Amino acid sequence: MSSIDTKTNILLEHIILAINEMKGKEIITLDLQKIDVSVCKYFIICTGNSNTHVNAIESNIKKIISKEIGYKPYGVEGTNKGEWVLMDYVDIVIHIFQKNIRDFYNIEGLWGDAQQISFK
Repeated sequence: MSSIDTKTNILLEHIILAINEMKGKEIITLDLQKIDVSVCKYFIICTGNSNTHVNAIESNIKKIISKEIGYKPYGVEGTNKGEWVLMDYVDIVIHIFQKNIRDFYNIEGLWGDAQQISFK
């Protein structure tokens, strides 16, 4: 395993920890590396209960990743509405949805060829 893979795995684990700390639900990690048209290595998808909850998850991810790893997201979109927040950490893109928006866009279905992975 290369140092890049190790760094990515550490980042994945910290992101999932940050989501769990804020009680994010339905956490799914999709491995996109074997898909030709993928935009990153991994998607992490989770659900929050409300605009406030979605934004709290986003804020906690930024705080934990900045403090523990020293990374900042390349970009963050959607915090103004808090229905679907997208965080771009280059190799990892995080989608934080409210339930109805997640069901509507069905990211898991759109990327159905991706392998789901789990972290303990």
